[in-house]
Amino acid sequence: MKKKPALILTALLFILLFLVFMSYYGPRINQMLAKIRAQAPEQSGPVPVRLTLGYIPNIQFAPIYVAIDRGYFLDAGFDVQLEYGNEADAVALIGAGEQTFAIASGEQILLARAQGLPVTYVAAWYNEYPVGVVSLTDYRIRVPENLRGVKIGLPGLYGASYIGLIAMLEAGGMTEDDVNLISIGFNQVEAIVSGQVESAVIYLANEPVVLRSQGYAVDVVRVADYMQLVSNGLVTNEATIKKNPEMVKAFIGAMLQGIADTVENPIAAFEISKKYVENLADADTDLQRQILGESIVLWQTERLGYTDPVGWINMQTVLLKMGLLTETQDLEKAFTNEFLP
Repeated sequence: MKKKPALILTALLFILLFLVFMSYYGPRINQMLAKIRAQAPEQSGPVPVRLTLGYIPNIQFAPIYVAIDRGYFLDAGFDVQLEYGNEADAVALIGAGEQTFAIASGEQILLARAQGLPVTYVAAWYNEYPVGVVSLTDYRIRVPENLRGVKIGLPGLYGASYIGLIAMLEAGGMTEDDVNLISIGFNQVEAIVSGQVESAVIYLANEPVVLRSQGYAVDVVRVADYMQLVSNGLVTNEATIKKNPEMVKAFIGAMLQGIADTVENPIAAFEISKKYVENLADADTDLQRQILGESIVLWQTERLGYTDPVGWINMQTVLLKMGLLTETQDLEKAFTNEFLP
C-alpha cells in the first residue's frame, strides 16, 4: 500500500514532463506535419483542367477531341473540360492564375504581357500563320499590292485577322489608309457573295473552302507567304511552368498526340468530332472534311508544337508599328520550346 503514493507521484511527474516537452516541441512537430501534408498529392485521380478553344465547337479543333476521346489527356493525368469563348478573356484568366490552359493567337501573349500578365506560349497549334485574304477571281487580287484602294471586310480592328492584314499591307508597301476597311463581323462569305466587299480577311481553312463549295472561283493571298508571324498556340502562365513543369510537358504531349493522330487518320478524327461538335453529323460532310483537310495542311510540320523565334520578332515589330505595343517585351519569357517532346 505504501507504493501507491510513489506511483501517483511518478505518473504526475511523467505528465508534467510530457506537457513541458509538448510546449517546447509541439509547434515544431505541427510545422513538420503541415509540410509533409503540403508535399503529399492532394488527389490520386486526374486533375480537372479547363481548356478554352475559341468561340464555338468546330471541326478545326478535331485534335483536341481526339486527344480527349482516345484518353491521351486522361493518361497524362488530366480531366479536360472544354470551354468556348473570347481568347483574350481566357488569356487574362490564365495571367491572373484562375485558369491553366487555352489556345490563343500569338499577339494576345505580347499584348497580355504588356499589361503585366505573366502568360507564356508553350506549343504551337498551327505550323504557320493561318490568316489570308480571299476574293472572287474577277477582282484579280493575287498579291498584296493588288489590295490598294480595295474594300476589305474583316471581323473588326482586333485579333489575328487584323494583325495579319496589317502585315500583308506592309508587305505590299501600304498602310490602312491605302485601303477601305469594313467591319463585317464573321460574315465573310456572305459579304463576298453579296458584293458588300471586294475581299475579306479569313482563316485559310474555312471561308475559301466554303466559297469554292458553293461554286465560286476565288483567289487567296496568304499572310505566311510574305511574313512569318506567330500562329495560334497553347498558353499557360509562369507560375504553372515554375511549380509544375512536368504538368505542362504532359499536357503538351497529349495535345500533340491528338494532332498527330488527326493528321494520320482524318476520317477517324472526323467521326470522333461528331461527339463534340453539335450538328456535325447533319452538316455537309464533304465540306467539313475539306475544312479538316485544309486544317491538316496548317498542322503538318517536321516538329509538332515548335514555334520559330523569328515569328515572335516579326510579331512584336508589327504590334509596335501599329501602336498596340508601346515598348518591347521580353520574348524569352513570352514563349518557349523547352517542353516539346
